[in-house]
Amino acid sequence: MTFNPLSEKEERIARKIVDAAYAVHKTLGPGLLEKVYEVCFCHELSKREVQYQRQVGIPIIYDQQFTYKLQKHSLSLDACLCAMPAPLRGRQVSARRQGRGLG
Repeated sequence: MTFNPLSEKEERIARKIVDAAYAVHKTLGPGLLEKVYEVCFCHELSKREVQYQRQVGIPIIYDQQFTYKLQKHSLSLDACLCAMPAPLRGRQVSARRQGRGLG
């Protein structure tokens, strides 16, 4: 598999996106609801002047026909798609909360 290098614009946008994600992770840590991360991530993107759209519908085409429009925790970032990571569940969340003194 060969990869083409990113353009200067793509590299600049990618750096801003990674920086925004790191800022949210560093500030909030793990174990919160996915919606919390999404809202904070979008705030950080706005601060960095990265254009985005929340909860973008993704058309599902099967057998050359439109079958469904998926709308699930995704962002469109400057013409590239970024799916939000799934939140921690079950014992992982409990362990994280206990480790952070949340119960």
